[in-house]
Amino acid sequence: NTENLSNPFEGASTSFGSIGLAFYNGLWAYDGWNQLNFITEELRNPNRNLRLAIIIGIPLVSVCYVLVIIAYFSAMTPTELLQSPAVAVTFGDRVLYPLSWVVPVFVVFSTFGAANGSCFTAGRLTYVAGREGHMVQILSYISLKRYTPSPALIFNGILAVLYIIPTDISTLINYFSFAVWGFYGLTALALIVMRFTRKELKRPVKCPMPIAVLVVIVSCYLVLAPIIDKPELEYLYCTIFILSGLLLYFPFVHRKFSWTRRVMRPITMHLQLLMEVVPPEKNE
Repeated sequence: NTENLSNPFEGASTSFGSIGLAFYNGLWAYDGWNQLNFITEELRNPNRNLRLAIIIGIPLVSVCYVLVIIAYFSAMTPTELLQSPAVAVTFGDRVLYPLSWVVPVFVVFSTFGAANGSCFTAGRLTYVAGREGHMVQILSYISLKRYTPSPALIFNGILAVLYIIPTDISTLINYFSFAVWGFYGLTALALIVMRFTRKELKRPVKCPMPIAVLVVIVSCYLVLAPIIDKPELEYLYCTIFILSGLLLYFPFVHRKFSWTRRVMRPITMHLQLLMEVVPPEKNE
């Protein structure tokens, strides 16, 4: 049944902001492409293996996703796909019956794998941020028994609990995509600036300048288009939530006032005893 593929965008909105929101939902499925960069310290020969992982992994996953979407449209109409509470389950009931039960099982496996990968990579990001002084020092401590950055993992878990407060998945995706593409754009912009201001830095893995410029342009569109086309309070709330981090960063991390040290010292000590963690060894 290929008639659904002949005009897949029939009836779709083409407004300036609607396209941005559509990209929010589409790119959310592909998010994770950047997490390989978080674990370069964990890789053997990262100059070689990081390149191979990116060149092989991202195109492979993209091809698999596109094939799955084609399979969905070959078995369901766009209306059925939009109205289905669980597209993969509906597809399994229609195509794989009586073995449709395997679809929810593999969805669980996929979800567990994604969560496991996020815990591994995001935990390292928070751990390094604490180690380099970008966040509080306790986040850089390592478990004495398991040698894992447990404070960083617990911190990310608390944030994850806060993220599920919005009951609507579309709202959550919009919050996430608005924030994350803002940071992607700022990161690419910083890369461009440092390419000119810090030419002496060693760059074993060098991002081509056109790609960095493209990321900045795309990020600006994805962040600004939904706001310009259809302003919503959720974007204001997201911005306020991000900027509120400065209230903690400035006194506790950047300036490190004497009173913040007096506050953090007993907190760090008690958390260290509670979680049985120690500071990482410094490589000379």
